[in-house]
Amino acid sequence: MTQLPPFLKKGDLIGIAAPARKVSPEEMAPAIHFLRNEGFEVMESEFLYSDSHQFSGSDEERSTSFQALLDNPDVKAILCARGGYGSVRIIDKLDFTHFCLHPKWICGFSDVTVFHSHIHQNYHIATLHSTLAFNIDKNESIANETLINALLGKETRYTCPSHPLNRCGNATGEIVGGNLSMLYSLLGSSSDINTDGKILFIEDLDEYLYHIDRMMMNLKRNGKLDKLAGLLVGAMSDMHDNTIPFGKTAEEIVAEHCAEYDYPVCFGFPTGHISNNHALVFGQSMTLQVDDTYSNLLGF
Repeated sequence: MTQLPPFLKKGDLIGIAAPARKVSPEEMAPAIHFLRNEGFEVMESEFLYSDSHQFSGSDEERSTSFQALLDNPDVKAILCARGGYGSVRIIDKLDFTHFCLHPKWICGFSDVTVFHSHIHQNYHIATLHSTLAFNIDKNESIANETLINALLGKETRYTCPSHPLNRCGNATGEIVGGNLSMLYSLLGSSSDINTDGKILFIEDLDEYLYHIDRMMMNLKRNGKLDKLAGLLVGAMSDMHDNTIPFGKTAEEIVAEHCAEYDYPVCFGFPTGHISNNHALVFGQSMTLQVDDTYSNLLGF
């Protein structure tokens, strides 16, 4: 059973850390203003604006910053600054002992999938797949609203239109997953998630279509697709093809690899590298309803 961290209340402290790509004070200013305007206090981590090539500081600096927020009892949530690449380089340097005793919300998406998967698999504590701080001033309002609503523990009910590749049905299970490329990269490691009986969410950005096929083949061969309760497919954004076309869209590739199973599949869910990136509580038991006219995702 997955444990939910305490929900926040206005006045609580949210820490911002950059476990991957570097950021500037100017890029973080809109998120800090937004969170304070929503009634929260904000802490910028010690090495938030460090610079080591593409990274926000060295591995040691990034892990030290993140560890300090994990261990600080006053910090009730950690919002990751930016994705890109780098979280996997520090995950094994972190000590989650204090975090397990006093859980807090780890928030973000894309490269932050490393934290979602590692925490879910090893510590059975819920995390929040949500916008990053870097995106807050670029989002549609719904992305930021769902971040705040999830942190406050408000009821989740999302509806999206039908998609021609959907497979109808109902399923209940914990939501897990995240960025497909990251899930693929974690296979066989201590951060590799067990998907049995779960509703798996996947999304991706800036990939070649044959890469999507290769990653889905690997998930399938590793048994990640055959015992799902349901599959939720978010945005497959800015996909690329070769001179000789692959012949299928990213969504068609996913559908092909799930064709032999009978669980419900929802395509076009509004989460991922898009401006209306809806927040999802990973580890929360939710109900997925897919029919010919719409899909619903219902939570607490």
